[in-house]
Amino acid sequence: MKTIVVYVCLAVFVLPISSLAQQQKIARTTNAPSTQAAETAPDNLPVRRVVLYKNGVGYFEHLGRVRGTQDVHIDFTSGQLNDALASLTVLDLGGGRISGVSYNSTAPFEKRLGTLRLPLGGKVTASQFLDALRGARLEVRNGAAAITGRLLSVERKTRTAGGTTLEVDVVSLLTDGGEIREAEITPAMSVRLTDTSLQTETKRYLSLLASEREQDLRRMSLSANGAGDRQLFVSYISEVPIWKTTYRLVLPEGADKKPLLQGWAIVDNTVGEDWNDVELSLVSGAPQSFIQQLSQPYYSRRAVVPLPEEMARAPQTHQATLIGGAQLAGLVVDSSGGVISGARVLVLGTNGAEVAEMTTGNDGEYRFSNLPDGIYQVQFTQNGFQTTTMGNAQVHGDLVTRQDVTLRVGDISQTVVVTAEAPQVNATLSSLGSLAVGGSLGSGAALGAGQGSGIGGGIGGGTGGGMFRPGAAKTQNLPVSGRDYNRLQSFQSVASMSTLLQGSTPASAEGQELGDLFEYKLKDRVTIRKNQSAMVPILQTEINAEKVSLWNASLNSSRPLRGVWLTNSSSETLDGGNFSVLENNIFAGQGLLDPIKPSERRILSYATDLAMLVRSSGSNQPQHFARVRIVHGVMIRTSEQREYKTYTVRNEDTSPRTLVLEYAERPGWKLAADAPKPEETSTGFYRFRMRVAPKQTSVLEFAETRPEETRYELTNLNSDQVALFVREASINLEIETALRGLLEQKALVATSNSEAERREVEISSIYDDQQRVRENLKALKGSAEEKLLTQRYTQQLSEQETRLESLRKEKTELEKETEAAQGQLDKMIEALAVDVKL
Repeated sequence: MKTIVVYVCLAVFVLPISSLAQQQKIARTTNAPSTQAAETAPDNLPVRRVVLYKNGVGYFEHLGRVRGTQDVHIDFTSGQLNDALASLTVLDLGGGRISGVSYNSTAPFEKRLGTLRLPLGGKVTASQFLDALRGARLEVRNGAAAITGRLLSVERKTRTAGGTTLEVDVVSLLTDGGEIREAEITPAMSVRLTDTSLQTETKRYLSLLASEREQDLRRMSLSANGAGDRQLFVSYISEVPIWKTTYRLVLPEGADKKPLLQGWAIVDNTVGEDWNDVELSLVSGAPQSFIQQLSQPYYSRRAVVPLPEEMARAPQTHQATLIGGAQLAGLVVDSSGGVISGARVLVLGTNGAEVAEMTTGNDGEYRFSNLPDGIYQVQFTQNGFQTTTMGNAQVHGDLVTRQDVTLRVGDISQTVVVTAEAPQVNATLSSLGSLAVGGSLGSGAALGAGQGSGIGGGIGGGTGGGMFRPGAAKTQNLPVSGRDYNRLQSFQSVASMSTLLQGSTPASAEGQELGDLFEYKLKDRVTIRKNQSAMVPILQTEINAEKVSLWNASLNSSRPLRGVWLTNSSSETLDGGNFSVLENNIFAGQGLLDPIKPSERRILSYATDLAMLVRSSGSNQPQHFARVRIVHGVMIRTSEQREYKTYTVRNEDTSPRTLVLEYAERPGWKLAADAPKPEETSTGFYRFRMRVAPKQTSVLEFAETRPEETRYELTNLNSDQVALFVREASINLEIETALRGLLEQKALVATSNSEAERREVEISSIYDDQQRVRENLKALKGSAEEKLLTQRYTQQLSEQETRLESLRKEKTELEKETEAAQGQLDKMIEALAVDVKL
């Protein structure tokens, strides 16, 4: 017998769906008369404004004209309809009212299956389908043989034939004559439904299966009631693809030029209708949003109370802000050159307002970071010194301004005003050239589409499918002529891009802060057809950037990265994305950047620097004691462990290069006081700047220290510990002498106290012996030895009383001596104050 496989073919009935009404352009309020508006008023409201967010939602505004009582439509998918229902706003701007909003409701697929008389799921096998027909009247035919009756069961049975055991499907029917007949299901067998109503139900089931594969379209109808012509405003949010950001950083050849930063946004239109001449804004930020299935009917079962499901918030990452940028630093000393610690340093603006404040450290140094660009006054005050004010402290985002000051001895109320030019460090910037044509890069639609007006907007239209184009009102004044356009097409034949592109660089979008968000609002309207994408310009500006190389140990390579130290000198937030670098008219590399706020400084790397090599080495120094302090009876020993780091950098290029060396911060460690100051500090690294001459080698050396502090109570010290301190060289001769004096006085206290305790022990012993004698006297009552022993014990008690009196006096004197010696020891401990650096 052969193994039987059952094949069941189910016919698919596809329900037709009516086509969507074609959108018509709505006349503007100020241009169309009422009669014309009535003739051209569309059923669908066109999109007029789109705002896209980084969390995958978009805000949409529709604006159109209606007349009298009219229904207008907006088409969505089910997913978009859920968002729209949760955020829909409808306003009749002409005094009318919105009488209702409706949409075609669709029950969940499982719920619609539940309305059928066939107990079938979305996926069924042939056996499951036949089993669902139990009780139905069927005609089963296998060749010429036919059986008619009601289906009793479908069973899997085991049969043996020719020594082979097989499992087969068998249908059992109850015939009209009451006979139960069985038939094996084979490919040659056919089953016909003789019940007309069951045929209809099967077709309904197949139609439901087919409908799940149809296009998911939901139409919302808005009923506006009123009189005359008026405008209807509709807004909502909808799920959209996340817009992406990409930048172009063009580095010029001349050092007197600034680089050009050009930003593009990649936008996808997947909402199901064209964006014709819309206002487009791109928001860098992610307001909280969630999905709730509002468009599908919900059903509940009686006596079943489900637990509510809460929306889980997706994890987020947050970038750390760099510490550094514009910096003001210096050293505060007295007239002898000694450093002054704890001096108050106050930074004042030009209007006298306080900007920042700090105190100098133990090394007399101070350093302010993240100061806004400008000119400041710096005021220094310290007890015992005259107040000194330094003027003309110029701070710039790319400079470290250093103001050292010498304070004069005097009263703090005396003020000295000093005007001096601030020495400025770290001002070598590879300022790069302007990139503009004829005063403007323009906002044209397409280099590739042949209708563009410039690089600013043209590349997006040309390479992105030509879908981006400016509005008609903007396209009449093209900032780039046809001759300039041809020059752009063949710019590789000219000397340099910097020479070709000169002049101003107009922004392609207006940027503005929106609380925690930032908006790029395109100056020109755009058109993006449905199911198409486009690149739109959002930024074009000259920017401050210095070419540097970057190295840290995590690279696991002796070769540093090539990059730029970029300061966002624009007024707009740079959204996170990728960037490409053009240098010497060719592609130089790519990289990624996180969001950068205005005036924020960031290092961006884009290639490997093959001209530089970095080698690192280090050594440890045994722990040594750096400082000993004794105050209020406590000796505090401060020790430190020191590690030295050496970085050797070789520059094989024919021009000087700047290396930014990143060194990771370690918990518990800090840079030594004599270490070079880092250019800036990030959330996990110190950043040191090294200037390396061509074909030369430079070395950076610094030390890290890890301080440890040990406290000792002077009253608990003993001679063995002092001897150990001397052997470790953790105290000097002055401290040793002072501690020896304390130990001698402590020994006097101990001797007096010990003698007093010895007297106390002897007194206790005599008390115990007297108690024994008295007990013996009681026992002698009435005995022959009473008289003799009584005299003996009485004499003994008399002698003991005399000794007790003497002991009490001696103990009292010794206690007085101990108290006096302890008082002297306490005075010596309190008076001992030492602060020595070893």
